[in-house]
Amino acid sequence: MELAYRKRTQEELCRELTEVRKQHEALKAKGMKLNMARGKPGKAQLDLVSGLLTVVADPDDCICDGVDVRNYGELTGLPAAKRLFADILGCKPEECFVGGNASLQLMYDLISKAFTHGLLHSVQPWSKCGRVKWLCPAPGYDRHFKITQSFGCEMITVPMISTGPDMDLVEELVRDPAVKGIWCVPKFSNPDGIVYSDETVRRLAALKPAAPDFALVWDNAYCIHEFEGDFAPFADILSLCREAGNPDMVFEFASTSKITFPGAGISVMAASVDNLKYLEKLESIQIISYDKVNQLRHVKFLRDKAHTLELMQKHAAIIRPKFRCVLRHLEEEIAPLGIAAWQKPKGGYFVSVNTLPGLAKRTLALCQEAGVTMTAAGATFPYGVDPNDSNIRIAPTMPPVEELEQAMEIFCACLRLAALEKFTQE
Repeated sequence: MELAYRKRTQEELCRELTEVRKQHEALKAKGMKLNMARGKPGKAQLDLVSGLLTVVADPDDCICDGVDVRNYGELTGLPAAKRLFADILGCKPEECFVGGNASLQLMYDLISKAFTHGLLHSVQPWSKCGRVKWLCPAPGYDRHFKITQSFGCEMITVPMISTGPDMDLVEELVRDPAVKGIWCVPKFSNPDGIVYSDETVRRLAALKPAAPDFALVWDNAYCIHEFEGDFAPFADILSLCREAGNPDMVFEFASTSKITFPGAGISVMAASVDNLKYLEKLESIQIISYDKVNQLRHVKFLRDKAHTLELMQKHAAIIRPKFRCVLRHLEEEIAPLGIAAWQKPKGGYFVSVNTLPGLAKRTLALCQEAGVTMTAAGATFPYGVDPNDSNIRIAPTMPPVEELEQAMEIFCACLRLAALEKFTQE
């Protein structure tokens, strides 16, 4: 096994720095151009679901549950689409509000309405509450953080551990009535790929926040997205919150973005019936109905949970070699050097690498020079600031394996170069 950098002499480090710099220059000369900044499905995955484009092809196909999907109406979604999402999530159809192609839009809209009108149990709109605080498990999803930042929330970082957010800290922080909510990606978290433990999920469901309108935002984006092993069932958070005496605390979100077409899928917000009745009144002012034709396409194409899981196994067969490629390069080229650690996810869309402090920005800048663009350093933390400058999110799903092999060669060389620069300057 190659000797870790910390155990080498300055002479050995300088010698290797010279060699890795030459390697980096040679990689730059290849002129690669690859953008891996977002977790996008690859072309083979999109081709896999192209039948969605023609599954509704006749006017007679446009009637579903007595509803003509081409017309106005059904603000909360087609009953059949509600049944589909309820089947996948394990909740009840009447707890589902089916929207357009982006669950992020539904999440943004929830926070927006909390600020303009308040939530079901709000004493007043959040815009009149003075300081509003929000809990942000990190590393986390950058777009979550941008939503709460855009509304002026004071975002509080909660460290992610192997079982999910640090629950001792969460339970302490929610005693503050200014803390209005928490972002959660409970299964194959973005970017670490962590699956919240049963204990963590139950503790979250049983929270006793000081704020009566505290929102547990449950972004179940990867609920059926295993790429290693069989599908692992996950507890229904709505049922757990109801049993814990918090029926109106949780808002669960999911979409078909990584199941069918990211730009043309459907999304869902699952919440208590009382929550949905309250929000429907507000929603009816801004929109008459979402795209029910597309909802029907998905109902006909996906059918039910069992058929959707069969489709997800086909997705898994496509992306599994890509994740294995990333992990193989890290294990062979980085692990012996002692300069980074990483999760080994079994599902989701990312590999999260934690370098030694101070290496993330430099590594990604070097990658950019060599033609590989990744998520910006710091993006996985509130305000885009990683206090240790160490977390890097790798999104392997879009490029073909051949290109990914080249990208990982570049990434590993750049991480080695950043580390050697640091060690030879100390």
